[in-house]
Amino acid sequence: MESQSPTPAPMEERILACAEQLFVERGFAATNMSDIAANVGINRPTLHYYFRTKEKLFQAVLGRILLSFIPRVYDIISRSDLPVVRRIEQVVDAYIGIFMSKPCLPLFMAREIQRDPAFLVEMARREQIDHYVHKIMRALQSEMEQGKLKKVPLLTVFYTFYGLLAFPFLTRKLAETFLPEGENFAETVGRWKQQVVRQVGTLLSMDSLTGQTSGR
Repeated sequence: MESQSPTPAPMEERILACAEQLFVERGFAATNMSDIAANVGINRPTLHYYFRTKEKLFQAVLGRILLSFIPRVYDIISRSDLPVVRRIEQVVDAYIGIFMSKPCLPLFMAREIQRDPAFLVEMARREQIDHYVHKIMRALQSEMEQGKLKKVPLLTVFYTFYGLLAFPFLTRKLAETFLPEGENFAETVGRWKQQVVRQVGTLLSMDSLTGQTSGR
């Protein structure tokens, strides 16, 4: 069983919740400790008592966001008893759920990757997020070696999955101007989900490879 992080104290939880909202909406560079303190309703010395620097607070916020769904993604992917398409569908559902509840999150992640990728790598190590990432990579690699999944470079899997999944959310404001009358973004994403599942499933499923071979 994986160890669980201790539950934050009430004040720490308030700080993390307010900081998350501001960081995700504005990004690291445009968010300052004074704004966070004001949103929490405390002064800066009190904020610094809990988090000495903006970097430490940002690390805690980012770790909190990623750990809210990365373990769930690993649990799904590790279910080798489930068909790959079913697992892909569940992972896509998990991501769509968090992206719909945190609409600024995809842009926030893209922005922070560009701003300081070294910081993200170090943060992932400190928050043990890389532990889950490596487990996910090993699980996929193992199934490829066992012949349960097609042998595909993991970077190709990464680009295909996140490219298909994140782009609609990154372009949401533009896409909403083209939606048919009476349709909302959630309905569009629901349809797009089937495309993501189909394309990633085709990339990984041995059944699709068998179908291609038999059809020649």
